[in-house]
Amino acid sequence: MAGAERLGQVPAEKLNNWIWQLEVCNACRYCEGYCAVFPALERRRTFTLADIDYLANLCFDCRACYYACMFAPPHEFGVNIPQMLSEVRRETYARYALPAVFTRLLASNWLAVGGLIVLSALFFLAVVAATGDVGRLFATQVGPGAFYRIIPYALMSGPALVISLVGLALLVGGGVRFWWRTRGSVADYVSPGALLKAATDALGLRYLTGGGAGGCTYPGERPSFARFVFHHLVFWGFISALVATTAAFIQQDFLGWYPPYPLLSVPVITGSLGGIAMIVGCAGLLYLKRRSDPAPADTPLLRMDYLFLWLLLLINVTGMALLLLRETPAMGSLLVIHLATVFGLYFVLPYSKFAHFVYRYAALIQNRLEERRESARAGH
Repeated sequence: MAGAERLGQVPAEKLNNWIWQLEVCNACRYCEGYCAVFPALERRRTFTLADIDYLANLCFDCRACYYACMFAPPHEFGVNIPQMLSEVRRETYARYALPAVFTRLLASNWLAVGGLIVLSALFFLAVVAATGDVGRLFATQVGPGAFYRIIPYALMSGPALVISLVGLALLVGGGVRFWWRTRGSVADYVSPGALLKAATDALGLRYLTGGGAGGCTYPGERPSFARFVFHHLVFWGFISALVATTAAFIQQDFLGWYPPYPLLSVPVITGSLGGIAMIVGCAGLLYLKRRSDPAPADTPLLRMDYLFLWLLLLINVTGMALLLLRETPAMGSLLVIHLATVFGLYFVLPYSKFAHFVYRYAALIQNRLEERRESARAGH
């Protein structure tokens, strides 16, 4: 336990409380059919901080265990597994991030993120001022290359590419640190079977249904598929937007077709579908969070969720507005605002709620590997 405490600098009292709650669950085992957390928990007789980090990122916060638990508040034991695992999950974002200090600065700090967006907007305004007549920002621009007549392509894409690649490297670095601490084997991480099954679990949100046919108990005790649907809209909307970006890259850099693209082109269709899906999904998740039961929630993590969802919503709203008004004098201003919000997301991505995808995927792989070993021992 002391080694685990030094590893994550977790106060002994807090760590002991986490372990005690997990030991109560291990003795009870009523919730083992709800999700992957409880079978994984039952494979252990003792718990290190690395074990707890793994279990926390295996949790999808469906909260079914909280409402079923006979030891939950107001019982004197006060077992609150969703809240505890949410707290641990939030701390893993800082524990494994590179560098960790930025998680505390950016993960839920509205002023810091707002400041980054304002600085990004000022950067693009300076680019406009330094590369020609500022008046073109408010003039109607039409035809191929219209966006680049406002902000030159190199000054639009160059910084974005650098920031996004650095952010991706930091995310991967955090995921590798998490994997080494909770698992330790690179060979396991590239196991084809475990990778495929974990991808199926992640993409299908398998554990976001509370182990039953009625959906997860979120935002309240009554089961619902609302969170499941809104999560899918955000995720697949993001994938659709990524397809749009890739298609635009191919058309511009390989075929010489410059944006803005026609309404019936692949980049516009997939980008519009993705944008609408993410707007609906983010708005729906924000609504559910506002209505959600605060008892099983970790308040600081909830603030992280709100910030990330509002930022993602702002990016997609400004993107859709840019699409609709791209042949009007508002295009230049909307372009600057949209790019500034995108840059804001790039800056905070490795330290935001987005990081949970990396850690959760690693946890899902580990879970599949443990299941396979357990099945092999049983002779199945």
